Amino acid sequence: MSVSNFVDYVKIYCRSGNGGAGSAHFRREKFEPKGGPDGGDGGRGGHIILRGDDQMWTLLHLKFRRHIFAEHGGGGGRQQSTGADGKDVVVEVPLGTIARSASTGEQLFEITSHGEDKILVKGGRGGQGNTHFKSATHQTPRYAQPGEPGIEDEFILELKILADVGLVGFPNAGKSTLLSVVSAAKPKIADYPFTTLVPNLGIVGYRDDKSFVMADIPGIIEGAHEGKGLGIRFLRHIERNSMLLFIIPADSKDIRQEYDILVNELKMYNPELLDKRRMLAISKSDMLDEELMGEIRKDLPDLPRVFFSSITGAGLDKLKDMIWSELNR
Repeated sequence: MSVSNFVDYVKIYCRSGNGGAGSAHFRREKFEPKGGPDGGDGGRGGHIILRGDDQMWTLLHLKFRRHIFAEHGGGGGRQQSTGADGKDVVVEVPLGTIARSASTGEQLFEITSHGEDKILVKGGRGGQGNTHFKSATHQTPRYAQPGEPGIEDEFILELKILADVGLVGFPNAGKSTLLSVVSAAKPKIADYPFTTLVPNLGIVGYRDDKSFVMADIPGIIEGAHEGKGLGIRFLRHIERNSMLLFIIPADSKDIRQEYDILVNELKMYNPELLDKRRMLAISKSDMLDEELMGEIRKDLPDLPRVFFSSITGAGLDKLKDMIWSELNR
C-alpha cells in the first residue's frame, strides 16, 4: 500500500434527505363530489449509512468525495398513497472506522464487522396526510404535516487498523523487515529512520493453513504522545490490535530502557493500551552468540520473549509459535 493511497482521516459534509410532505387531498368521484380526506403520508428522507467492508484498508475513496447528499422523500398522494422514501446513500468503509462529530469531537460509533450498517445521518420523517386529522367533530381537515427537514452536519471518519498483532518499536527496529519475511506484504525498507510512514498489514501463514494478521505501525519516538516524530497520528492504530509485539534490535544500547520508553509512550497516550497482552522480540539477533543472549535475558522484562533474525530466519518459527499461543490462550 503506497503512502499516497493510505488515508486514515477524512472530514465529510453530509446532508440527509428531507421528509416528503403529507397530502391534504379530498376524495372526489363522479357520484361522490364531496368525499372525505384521503391524503397520504409523505415518504421518509434518505439516510446516509456507513457499511463495513473487510476488503477495504483505506479511506482513500472519500478523500475527494467530501459532500454526500441523500435523496428527499416524495410527497403523499390521493387515495392514501404514501410518497416514495428517499434513496439511502451507503458509504462502504474499512473495518475499524470511527465516526465522530466534527463540531464536538464526540465519538458516534465504530464499524467493526463486515456488512455492519450504522446510520450516520437520519433522513427526515415524512409528514402525515390529512386522513390522520379527521375526527367526528372535524371531518374535513384541510391541512397536512410538512415533512421533517434532513440533517446537515460535518463528520470526521478515522481509521484504526484492525489486526491480531501490532508491531511496536522505534524507527529502524526491524519491524518492516519482519513483516516482509513472514507475510506477502511489501513495506518500504531502508536503512534510515521513518521509512514506514503508513501502517502496513500482512497475513502471516501458520501451521495447518491457519493464519493471523500482523500490522507494522510506524516507528514511535520518545515524546510521540505529545506529537513528536509521527506523533499521535499513528498511535491510534495500536488501539485496535489484539496483542502488542515490541520489537527492539539487539544492537540497542539499552534494551530494557527502550522497552520502558515505548511502554511509557503508550501509557501517556492511552493507559488502556497497557491492558493488552505484550510480547518482546529482539531483532537482528544474528549478531549475538549464546553467551550474549544469556546476558541480555537477565535484564529483560518478565513477559514472553524471543530472539530472532529476519535475515537468517533464526527464531522466526519460535516467534510464530509464541504469537499463536498467546492469541489462542
